[in-house]
Amino acid sequence: MYTPYFTVKILFVGDIFGRAGRRAAARLLPQFRESEKADFVVVNAENAAHGAGLGPDHAKELFQAGADVLTLGNHTWDKKEVGPLLEDPRVLRPLNYPPGLPGRGVGVYEVAGRKIAVIQVMGRHNLAMIDCPFRGADAALEGLRADVTIVDAHAEASSEKQALGWHLDGRVTAVIGTHTHVQTADERLLPGGTAYLGDVGMTGPRDGVIGSDRQAAISRFLTGLKPRLEPAEGPVQFCAAVVETDDTTGKALSIKRIFEVLE
Repeated sequence: MYTPYFTVKILFVGDIFGRAGRRAAARLLPQFRESEKADFVVVNAENAAHGAGLGPDHAKELFQAGADVLTLGNHTWDKKEVGPLLEDPRVLRPLNYPPGLPGRGVGVYEVAGRKIAVIQVMGRHNLAMIDCPFRGADAALEGLRADVTIVDAHAEASSEKQALGWHLDGRVTAVIGTHTHVQTADERLLPGGTAYLGDVGMTGPRDGVIGSDRQAAISRFLTGLKPRLEPAEGPVQFCAAVVETDDTTGKALSIKRIFEVLE
């Protein structure tokens, strides 16, 4: 007997970098939300404020563009103005920061009668030695009631993100990597029904070095000094992924990457 299922589409937009990234999101996010018929939009916004951090005005821009949830990362605390934002349930930071810090790493949101959970964890390889992201994700899933669960895996190492994807396979709908600003081509459905993408990529200046002015970045490598990094100029890229889900099972049906360039 055929059993119908209901699908939910998630649009996940990768790391917004500075003003250029915010403008690209304002222009393209509504277009892709409509063309992909996305029900829910997650945006990583930890670099939205001039390449590092998030402020209230930047968050407002992204919510107006169509974001339902903003996630952060290792730049969570870069802007002192972030404090009130962390009280907003639509703004998440990595859950595995030590207990007692402001903010939350898990949110559950209702869309057309479905509950969509978003979880953010941060890796530890080449990042702050915070609490374990694997055990943190396990704890977050205990007792969690949601039709669809999306994990933002904010991490430097591909190995750590892949390991997390396998660790959570069959228990969450999707594991989407952020942080490196370089979109990977490893999207797939894991055997347990979890969609995986190593890194969704960056929405921001295309011709810099992960968003920053390339000459200053090159100078850092050549001299070992650290000149101030400014956002690069020029064309802007928009990176995202679309996950279609079967919300009767919580499993993913498909995942695809989006890469668009605005000249």
